[in-house]
Amino acid sequence: MKLVLKVLGIVFLLFVVVSVISMFYLSRGLEEGLNVNIAPVDLILKEDGVYKGSYDFGRWSNELTITVKNNRITKIEITDDMMFVNPDVRNELFKRVMEKQNTTVDAVSGGTVSCKAYLKSIENALNN
Repeated sequence: MKLVLKVLGIVFLLFVVVSVISMFYLSRGLEEGLNVNIAPVDLILKEDGVYKGSYDFGRWSNELTITVKNNRITKIEITDDMMFVNPDVRNELFKRVMEKQNTTVDAVSGGTVSCKAYLKSIENALNN
């Protein structure tokens, strides 16, 4: 009986340690990610073509390509996605960007830092 309690105690302790380390990893950089400034893009002078952009910041790092035709964003494709992806958030954000034709869109609820990371990649693609 004592051996079972010791084993359970060790398992519980390991669970707590792994949980604390995971929470630290998942929340690292949140504050900085929330404060990323996103500049609007100007498509008036953009020539037709495919533009590559990326944002490198820990687990929010991503790379994408933007296709521009007739001064409009016609396609946004991910070439290297984030470590933890919520496709619903990503797809909704890209839909908003395509509708507004700019990076000045609201972030999708529940994915603010991820949205800012994608928007920064779009900005980097179109403003460089």
